[in-house]
Amino acid sequence: MNDLIAKAAIDRRIAEIITPVIEDMGFEVVRIRLMTGKESTLQIMAQKADGTIEVDDCGQISTAVGAVLDVEDPILDEYTLEVSSPGIDRPLTRLKDFDQWQGFEAKIETDQLIDGRRRFKGELAGVEGDEVLITIPAGDHGKDEVTIGLKFDWLSDAKLVLTDDLIRNVLRGRKDAGQIDEAQFDEIETIIDGDEENT
Repeated sequence: MNDLIAKAAIDRRIAEIITPVIEDMGFEVVRIRLMTGKESTLQIMAQKADGTIEVDDCGQISTAVGAVLDVEDPILDEYTLEVSSPGIDRPLTRLKDFDQWQGFEAKIETDQLIDGRRRFKGELAGVEGDEVLITIPAGDHGKDEVTIGLKFDWLSDAKLVLTDDLIRNVLRGRKDAGQIDEAQFDEIETIIDGDEENT
């Protein structure tokens, strides 16, 4: 099965080394990318099972992962280690992500042409077997919609689209978890509603 968590060979090698460490700490690995350029950065996105992660958690993961990478030394050049949350408009890297975020808008790219296109944008409609379901506009004018299935193995990239509904949902989860209080939630929701009226 295609692995969007770690795509490149070096990413997969790093994943083999650090995934057990991160999972032993009670976190899930969302994505691993070694980005090279003038300076190399190893970006690790992680979360708890409930989809949250705190700054202190990122610090603990960074310390533990850094120690293991110093011993195994899979990266030849100097690099910066960056541990973060997946963010609100998160990458979708596991089949279960597409089910969990059903009903929200996403952008999906495939590594080969599917019906003459590689990019799909629409509302996630869950999963069926090894296929990701997405509802996209049918025809050139987008008046009608059609739900299509894309095999997970075909995907090269996928992420949620930042929408007001998505922001509202994430904030509601944080309110329910006691991370923000009712007044903060109401204040932010008023701002979102105001933005919707102005568009």
